[in-house]
Amino acid sequence: MKRFYKTAGVSATEGGYAVELDGRPVKTPAKKFLGVPGQALAAAIAAEWDAQGDDIDAHSMRLTRLANSVIDRVVEHRDSVIDEIAGYAETDLVCYRATEPAELARRQEEGWAPLVSWIRERHNVDFEVTTSLLPVAQGKNCIETIRSAVADFDVFALAGLHLVTVCSGSVVIGLAVAAARIDGPAAWELSLIDETYQIEEWGEDPEATKRRAGLLDDIVAGAAFLQLCGTTG
Repeated sequence: MKRFYKTAGVSATEGGYAVELDGRPVKTPAKKFLGVPGQALAAAIAAEWDAQGDDIDAHSMRLTRLANSVIDRVVEHRDSVIDEIAGYAETDLVCYRATEPAELARRQEEGWAPLVSWIRERHNVDFEVTTSLLPVAQGKNCIETIRSAVADFDVFALAGLHLVTVCSGSVVIGLAVAAARIDGPAAWELSLIDETYQIEEWGEDPEATKRRAGLLDDIVAGAAFLQLCGTTG
């Protein structure tokens, strides 16, 4: 799509802020007005529109896409989104450890054990950690506590948490990002400990490189969205 506007800006509305192009409000794919609760988030979205060249690259506007998803989907399906995020507690990445190779086991322990300790202290919840290839059952209290923690997020923060959780395969990592315990790049590195080790051993193909770069962009965008929403978990 060719750029059809000169400038992007922000205006105050009842209950929030709207993103505008040449003074006209932006609409979501579902034709709803693109409005967000915070000025910082609105300004960041407007900056994405301002940064476009002669051709608009919608894929590059990750904050805009996240805001659109909130307005068009999350608002109407909040409980389902909460359930999907909380569901990662049942098979969370950080709970599955290797015993060998020793170097991989060491990296997992150094990267993931502090997160398991943090989630215990932050939310008073114990995750079962296993070295088995079989799924480990998490306790009912664990699942319910994590769902309650996720349900405390507003609909905009939920979108950021959802993106980080899905891309990392870990609600523990997602909540740690939301609480500013770790940042986006760190979350990406922690989510790919196994894969990074395998690449070091066997090499990486171009498709894997592209996929990893996309995951980094998405996780960093999700982390930025959470920060702009003002969440501290």
